[in-house]
Amino acid sequence: MTTVDAPSALLDRALALHPQVALRPEPFGALAYHYDTRRLVFLKHPDVVRVVRALGSHETVAAALVACDISSDRFPAFERALMSLIESEMLCDRAG
Repeated sequence: MTTVDAPSALLDRALALHPQVALRPEPFGALAYHYDTRRLVFLKHPDVVRVVRALGSHETVAAALVACDISSDRFPAFERALMSLIESEMLCDRAG
């Protein structure tokens, strides 16, 4: 059984926007387009866009969330959103 306070491996990962992905700002958030896969993903909240843009500048996902002033009670929702972006190849692990 997992608890809300259980540490998440995702929070300790170093992620970045995939090099083949472009973000286009939109009133609702942004469109993410992957040039290799031709996949289009809607980022439906400005906070998600802010975190995605910040990931490459921070050591971990948790550090990016804190830097973007995301409340810790919102971390689980962001983890789900970021996992979805990893699965759709919009985000990738950063090397070293």
